[in-house]
Amino acid sequence: MNEIDRKIYEYNNKPDAKFSGLSPYELHELIHLPFHEECPIQLQNEIDSNVLDKIPFFKLCEEFLKILKREEFIKLTPLGALPKKVMVELYAYRFITDKMIENGISKLSREQDSIAIQNAKYVCEIAKLTKKREGKLSLTKTGEKQLENRESLFKLILTTFSFDFNWAINDGYPNEPIAQYGNLFTIYCLLKFGKTENTTQFYADKYLQIFEKFLPLFNDLFDRKPEKQFSSCYEIRSFYRFTDWFGFTQTSEKKYGEISNTKATEILDKIYKFTHLKE
Repeated sequence: MNEIDRKIYEYNNKPDAKFSGLSPYELHELIHLPFHEECPIQLQNEIDSNVLDKIPFFKLCEEFLKILKREEFIKLTPLGALPKKVMVELYAYRFITDKMIENGISKLSREQDSIAIQNAKYVCEIAKLTKKREGKLSLTKTGEKQLENRESLFKLILTTFSFDFNWAINDGYPNEPIAQYGNLFTIYCLLKFGKTENTTQFYADKYLQIFEKFLPLFNDLFDRKPEKQFSSCYEIRSFYRFTDWFGFTQTSEKKYGEISNTKATEILDKIYKFTHLKE
């Protein structure tokens, strides 16, 4: 190895404070090759079924697939939505509740009244667990097979939600992969810092240090500066509608204009692990 190659190698493998202790090489693997053998974050080899029972979004998807198996097919509405009967049955499990419904402001009458249930439907379709044909929704052969292996089903749902499903459809923020792109960096930070409670701003700042290209997508909006809008977008997508849904964090109730606190749960390190962490 000549001197130039040696310096490049040292730079690429040296922990960087800007990356919260990751080296440039590790960060590249984490962003571009998630769960590749050199990625610093991996899924646990084995995940206990009792842990899966504590993961709200997984349970929601699982029960949805069980309904399809029981009914053989579900007849969708003319607009391709789930019928109210199925929505009511799934919501009754209360895996993920909706604040508007809980407060009596709205009622569960349409698919879009529960973002979580709607997202479960989308994720199962993207993962090829379900199929639509002539206005009917049913299980695929893959879906039937995956229902027999909970761990495999969970990993498929998690990776599909993390990397293939578009998080941006759930809110009015820019239709760009803010928070979703490089979401394993958020997981990395939660594994490293999440045992103590931090503000969601703490994680938003760390994410923005690396993904600053997203900030110009936000413009001044009344009294809300781009940085504040970015932090709110990151908070909603990363925590309220990802890690909280999967039981990885507990985030305090969101109040308009305020940044919340969040803390990792015991579930997080039962799902993810460091392969190597350089301090």
